[in-house]
Amino acid sequence: MTGLEPPSRNGDGPSSGARDAARDATRVAAALRRRERGQLIRQWLRPGIGIKRWLVVVFIGLLLIALAVAALLRLGVADRPAGDPLRAVVETITLQAFPPELRWPLPLAAGLVLFIYGAWRLLRALVEPYRAQSEPLAELLYQRRLRARGPRVVAIGGGTGLSALLRGMKELTSNITAVVTVADDGGSSGKLRTELGLPPMGDIRNCIAALADVEPAMGRLLSYRFPLADGVDPSYAGHAFGNLLIAALTAVAGDFEEGVRQSNRVLAVRGSVVPVAGRPITLHAALIDGSVIEGQSMIARARGIRRVWITPEDVGPAEEAMEAIGAADLIVIGPGSLYTSLLPPVLVPGIHEALARASAPRLFVCNVATQVGETEEFTLADHLEALSAHGVADVIDAVLVNDNFRARQPANYPAAPVRIDLPLSSRSWPRLIARDVVDDENAHRHDSRKLASVVLSLYDERVIARRRPGRAAAAVR
Repeated sequence: MTGLEPPSRNGDGPSSGARDAARDATRVAAALRRRERGQLIRQWLRPGIGIKRWLVVVFIGLLLIALAVAALLRLGVADRPAGDPLRAVVETITLQAFPPELRWPLPLAAGLVLFIYGAWRLLRALVEPYRAQSEPLAELLYQRRLRARGPRVVAIGGGTGLSALLRGMKELTSNITAVVTVADDGGSSGKLRTELGLPPMGDIRNCIAALADVEPAMGRLLSYRFPLADGVDPSYAGHAFGNLLIAALTAVAGDFEEGVRQSNRVLAVRGSVVPVAGRPITLHAALIDGSVIEGQSMIARARGIRRVWITPEDVGPAEEAMEAIGAADLIVIGPGSLYTSLLPPVLVPGIHEALARASAPRLFVCNVATQVGETEEFTLADHLEALSAHGVADVIDAVLVNDNFRARQPANYPAAPVRIDLPLSSRSWPRLIARDVVDDENAHRHDSRKLASVVLSLYDERVIARRRPGRAAAAVR
């Protein structure tokens, strides 16, 4: 015995163990591939994707063609003698040499295999150029068809609150229309408004980014601001790329509303974003101390707002906004800054009347937190009283308010969660509905997915009822 013995031939030893491990790995990989193929087939054939019915139609069509060919062959050889070459060919094709019990199962099985394989390869060839690499193609098609069947939702407002709602809503329905305020007068929007006379497009840009198919990347692109630096034209400094894009499309189209419409198409938006009006509007506010201030950026920082109004008084609503409200299945007002984002679009002449005529239930989404300045120390009742003071409470059927007060509070932020100081009763009007819609990591923002899911579940469950004419707004005092 030398201690350096060769591996045994009976299968023991390191090399045999490696071979066994390799065989096991091969078997596991093959099993995983079979499982993945099974899951993929089930995804393609599940209800709602719209594939099975057309495969059945194609199969029936092929079967009818096969029957027609068989009938022609039968007619062609009926009168031919036994030794005729054509008759011999037909008998070979129809498997006459096989026993009768095998003549139909064999071609049927082969035909099904070829049909399924050919249909699968055809689908892959057609859609492969458009396939997103991050998700299975069947899942993408299923989700797209599911969203296409979603309710027609109109969301009215502006600011970051409306963008948050749209970001979650686009995952559940693609029938979304965002009707966006055009009262902004600060930042890049304010500069373009002053220099070009265009309606402000900052809120429109944010809503387009929220509804874009590639939202994170598109959001960064549209929000990119040109810096003030050497080599950069100072006239571009501070402008958001998205604002300049909308301004350029407006110049090309010759009309602001058409420019926004083209932006929806160019940026592959799910649904549509429309301005509430085709002209810029100016926001005014009367304060409790009797003073009057002008401009959205000034009003947003003001305390003690008594009421707001817009000019010019003869501004007309965008036709597309009016049509969307009339055709909606659900109308959502908010979330967003109460005086500077939500009230301005509703105060546009014609919008209030359209909301009153609409057959869809109308939901007001209250902010999860107060805002320094315009809604500082506001409670739920204060929000509803502000709506009532501006004649908006009568076009609201239900109010959604957050009831989760355990979310993380940002450090050194002076705002506070909006307190619920009204009884939550199904008999009140508007109906008050409390749900968890806050971002668990930031108590001053809505969670997009939570909010969209709650809004559509309220609609699906018929929790929100359309106000009956003449019914009083009992919850608003």
